[in-house]
Amino acid sequence: MWLIVGLGNPSTQYTKTRHNAGFMAVDFLLEKEVRWKKSTKGDLLYARTEISGQEVEIIKPQTFMNNSGLAVNYVVKKHRLDTTNIIVISDELDLPLGTIRVKLGGSSAGHNGINSILEKIGTDNFWRVRIGISNEKREIMAADKFVLSKFSQEELTVLKEKILPEIKGEVNKIIK
Repeated sequence: MWLIVGLGNPSTQYTKTRHNAGFMAVDFLLEKEVRWKKSTKGDLLYARTEISGQEVEIIKPQTFMNNSGLAVNYVVKKHRLDTTNIIVISDELDLPLGTIRVKLGGSSAGHNGINSILEKIGTDNFWRVRIGISNEKREIMAADKFVLSKFSQEELTVLKEKILPEIKGEVNKIIK
């Protein structure tokens, strides 16, 4: 079994914000074929599907970004998952919009959601798919305000037409 984690913040006020790029990505992976279910024990939304012939559970932690590790750790323990079967999809402030980076292991690069996961599962041995969210506005806006600002319509088009299909392809490659 594989676990795919989309990082973001719950609540409609964060819909279409840069920090919710991970939530947008997992919604795209499901292609509306499966409905999200609520797990109160793990404080997360989850859906089950199949990707590349493999059973996959996809989650959106509902703990806010800085505590995402609580939900991930719950699912890892529940299913006794090998951490190399975890893919975490998150925003990346230091990458330009339209760029993704895929890597197994490594540091959090200062991302609080990744920091929380590292702390709770006790290893860095999981896949990261980082979505570049930066643009010219970052220079004039503090990082914490920038990541919580909404994508422009033009940026959403780039995300939907280029980045999300690219992520789907990368996820398929990892899971095969």
